[in-house]
Amino acid sequence: MSKPVVAVVGRPNVGKSTIFNRVIGERIAIVEDTPGVTRDRIYGTGEWLNHTFNIIDTGGIEVGNEPLLEQMRAQANLAIDEADVIVFVVDGMDGLTSADEEVAQMLYRSDKPVVLGVNKIDHPSRTVQLYEFYSLGLGEPHPMSGEHGTGLGDLLDEVIHHFDEGLGADYDETVKKFSLIGRPNVGKSSLVNAILGEDRVIVSDIPGTTRDAIDTSFTNHGQDYVIIDTAGMRKRGKVYEKTEKYSVLRAQRAIENSDVVLTLIDGEEGIIEQDKKIAGYAHQAGRGVIIVVNKWDAVKKNDKTMDEFRQKIRDEFQFLSYAPIVFVSAKTKSKLHQLIPVINTVDENHSMRVQTSVLNDIVMDAVAMSPPPTSKGRRLKIYYATQVGVKPPSFVFFVNDPEIMHFSYERYLENKIRETFGFAGTPIKIFTRKRSDD
Repeated sequence: MSKPVVAVVGRPNVGKSTIFNRVIGERIAIVEDTPGVTRDRIYGTGEWLNHTFNIIDTGGIEVGNEPLLEQMRAQANLAIDEADVIVFVVDGMDGLTSADEEVAQMLYRSDKPVVLGVNKIDHPSRTVQLYEFYSLGLGEPHPMSGEHGTGLGDLLDEVIHHFDEGLGADYDETVKKFSLIGRPNVGKSSLVNAILGEDRVIVSDIPGTTRDAIDTSFTNHGQDYVIIDTAGMRKRGKVYEKTEKYSVLRAQRAIENSDVVLTLIDGEEGIIEQDKKIAGYAHQAGRGVIIVVNKWDAVKKNDKTMDEFRQKIRDEFQFLSYAPIVFVSAKTKSKLHQLIPVINTVDENHSMRVQTSVLNDIVMDAVAMSPPPTSKGRRLKIYYATQVGVKPPSFVFFVNDPEIMHFSYERYLENKIRETFGFAGTPIKIFTRKRSDD
């Protein structure tokens, strides 16, 4: 399940950024008394009572037709669309204003859970000002002070209460879930349509056409799948261009909800640095990964072109040495039939369990073939290993001293496990623990 998203909205200068900074524990948002200082959405991660969530600070919503106000309102609307829960902040010192009522009207139309926070209530004697906010029709107003932190816990209690009301889609365990990620215009939507055999997603030559992550269910040879198309991700320098940051968050949430991630590369344009950064999101999340080279029909090639491109991928994506590579064309549907079988294989490997006895036979053979090197005058001793998890497969090695397990020897053990069990397409996690005297 992906992390919920909380959007903090309200008119300018009601203290949204102060509350945002309190929640994430850092001073990321600029806090000033000048209305409209926060113009773009700012993203952070908050935690409350073992609930982790993404939080968005928005520019103030103002009524007016000035270009800047229009942009701020558009940014706030995007945050509202993206949010699972909305925190609507009003100013307890100013009291209820017509602008607050305008914002409330926007929130009614969103059909999202709204938690009403009355900020700048720095003294209990001011709680009498709460009652006029009941007229907004958004439930109980929560008095608080973003500056001093009082009342924030009660507000967050109400926020996390809404997290359990169904965030995202839950699918049966037999359903295989995979998503497509990549920079804009690599052909993700075209590939979705080619896999489904129909135009289910808008396709355009304009980079960034897809803004949402769209879940689409389909069945292939009796197996149920969910395919998630995501918006293209641009490099950080351009991430603030209109809705691109919003798109990155969507794509990251799609990765969190997937078992297998298809990382798309434009075969015609070749590999760029941003391709590696995007693939890193899936690798770090521990998802199964397939590298898909799209638009292969547009590449001028000879009998060596594919092998040379494959080798370049291996050189550039060394952290994805385990990932299968598939060359396709969404336009002509060339080699498209290869994708589903590879997805099935990676999904099975991602959830594979191995017998402890067989695992230890492999480990002991590996140690006998290449004994651990000494470190700090001591030699590493591996007593036994066991698998402790799947998705991704995770192993614990019990040793005499975890500090002398060198990363190169850990990689050697991982390679020996892969030689025996395969695990194509899935990362492997290895942990070392000191064996107790017992």
